[in-house]
Amino acid sequence: MITPRSTAAGKVLEVLAAFDREHPSQTLSEIAQRTGLALSTTHRVITELAGWGALERAEDGSWHIGLRLWEIASGCPRTQILRDAALPFMQDLYEATHENVQLAVREGTELVFVERIAGHGSVEVVTMVGSRFPVGSTGMGRVLLAHAPREIQEEVLESPLRAWTEHTVTDPKALRTQLDRIRREQVFVSDRQLSEHSVAVAAPVRIGRAGPVSAALGIVIAARSASRARGLREPLLRAVRGISDELGRRARTTA
Repeated sequence: MITPRSTAAGKVLEVLAAFDREHPSQTLSEIAQRTGLALSTTHRVITELAGWGALERAEDGSWHIGLRLWEIASGCPRTQILRDAALPFMQDLYEATHENVQLAVREGTELVFVERIAGHGSVEVVTMVGSRFPVGSTGMGRVLLAHAPREIQEEVLESPLRAWTEHTVTDPKALRTQLDRIRREQVFVSDRQLSEHSVAVAAPVRIGRAGPVSAALGIVIAARSASRARGLREPLLRAVRGISDELGRRARTTA
């Protein structure tokens, strides 16, 4: 049986996967240690990746992801079309609220943030574009989970849920009830589920008004301003409807 590690492509992917938010820059030795590859193999793979532009070397000798890789990733159709359609409405929503506005999609049982607008006065958040979280961890993630296929929901509900704060709902029965309510009410207020300092207000983005859910749009505010959450419902829904309509229009023109 051929394993990913035994192929040239597998070794390349392992080296690239060694870079993440916690390890954005690493030395050759650190990459070899994180991947478990021999130092000579790691050096050969890095040299090839650097020659192509996927990795770049800093002045201190450490390595980080290169611009060429970002250029290719930015062309991902799933996120490019979504971001192009969503950005004008996200900008309008930010102007109306002056709070963090975030867009995310689901991949399996994880949430991936694909766009964000924030201002100087916005509350600091632990998420950023490109970061991943378990889908049950955030307000936007729970919106996506509520509209995910049944098998995805059951996989999450049957697995241990991390308590990020003392307010995080981790009981499977309580979470199931919460997901039912999200489907009924459209807008979900996540009160300090991920951080003690923030409250998120999130809603699903569809492809057309009645189409499948393709993303979640959320506003993140400071917990001390939680009383504002109810007033954010209508601006959020207007943005969600606008994005959904635009995605539906684009889907019809390309069908």
